[in-house]
Amino acid sequence: MEPLMENEEYNWREVVLPSLIPVVPPPELDRETGERRRGRDIIIAIDHGPNSKHAFNWAVTHLCRLADTIHLVTAVSNVRNQIVYEMTQGLMEKLSVEAFEVAMVKTKARIVEGDAGKAICKEADRLKPAAVVMGTRGRSLIQSVLQGSVSEYVFHNCKAAPVIIVPGKDAGDESVL
Repeated sequence: MEPLMENEEYNWREVVLPSLIPVVPPPELDRETGERRRGRDIIIAIDHGPNSKHAFNWAVTHLCRLADTIHLVTAVSNVRNQIVYEMTQGLMEKLSVEAFEVAMVKTKARIVEGDAGKAICKEADRLKPAAVVMGTRGRSLIQSVLQGSVSEYVFHNCKAAPVIIVPGKDAGDESVL
């Protein structure tokens, strides 16, 4: 694994998601202010595979609370590729709607250029989230170390937040959360 270079260029594009937050009238009582309901930031690493979708579903169901904000992060090789951007934007819009319907959480999305592990760690350093959630293929420890794994890289190099690795649906009982 290569050390993270400080002078590397960091390219990214924000994804414009539909606004799903309903307009809420001001609180009737003084004790119902927003200070009391401050939410957490949670990063969920997303790609077009079933294991990241499984991790997304797990996070929305088991981790998210009402006032939280989910940050969907996808790493691509080139952020200027319009086809990849449009496909990823469609996926993130769909996940944003699903997150709002299931847990009523706010969603932000970002497409980051570069190696997936490094990009997720940079986003975690920038946001200082409560957790970083990502999926894995459920390979054994030896397989993931020898063959390389984004989740393995993030687990060892992300200093900003605890990393929660959700095994895929096909993983056996040996997988550890």
